Amino acid sequence: MRPDDWQLTHDPDEFTARAAGFLRSRPALHTVPLTVLDALRGRGLHLYGEEAPLFGVLRDPEHGIRAAFLHTPPFPLHLTPIGPDGAEALAARLAEAGHPLAGVSGERGAAAAFSAAWRRLTGTPARIERRQRLYELAEPSAPQPPPAGRARVAGPADRDQLMRWYDEFKDAVGQSAGQGAGPWADARVARGGLTLWETPDGTPVSMAGATPETAGQVRVAPVYTPAHLRGHGYAGAVTAEVGRAAVAAGVARVLLFTDLANPTSNGLYQRIGYRGVADFAVWAFGD
Repeated sequence: MRPDDWQLTHDPDEFTARAAGFLRSRPALHTVPLTVLDALRGRGLHLYGEEAPLFGVLRDPEHGIRAAFLHTPPFPLHLTPIGPDGAEALAARLAEAGHPLAGVSGERGAAAAFSAAWRRLTGTPARIERRQRLYELAEPSAPQPPPAGRARVAGPADRDQLMRWYDEFKDAVGQSAGQGAGPWADARVARGGLTLWETPDGTPVSMAGATPETAGQVRVAPVYTPAHLRGHGYAGAVTAEVGRAAVAAGVARVLLFTDLANPTSNGLYQRIGYRGVADFAVWAFGD
């Protein structure tokens, strides 16, 4: 497999024409590129940063598209599942072009193979930053016993609260880049994409969002409860409600990612009906 087998473009429409069928053929495993691509096409190429995104597909003359990636600087490149040869060819193509990378994310094997090739070709140190598991909602259920209170869809009056929680969430997961809290909250509220759990007196205590539906699926993200309010079942209750509402609306698949370093959240999501699909990893490049 040669580096030139990877076809690169900065044009999201060109990438969509090449890769849409491939990405939709395994929508759960391709949830990140599907949702990111929809967001870029709907809200502008610079949604995630000032630099133009880069897209690519690995084309096999006999079997069509075998893999794809997208890179929205300053975030890590995201790579679909691919074997070591394909990962090596992509690393060589990008290294030859002098394309800078902060890291790589994707299915565990693909991310590891690309990371090893990048380290060897560029001499750049690489380290595992996060191990994740992708879950799919299989048997929806509410946490038992449920916490006191109720779920409701966030509205314009919640904007300040949502902005604060978004910034706190980014700090908690170590994310410094991306869109600002104001535009993020406005876009989510405009489409009803955030749900709050509030106590009986009406105080919001947790939130869960969902991506727009694409390829018959949504992904629950983010889920956040302030540190001093954790341990009461709020996150489980609001996440269960987001999943229930999506299923009721006819969504075929409800997905979410967890950090494997957090056994509490992994156990919680399994108790409310989520089952593991695949393991992913995020690698960081540099010292």
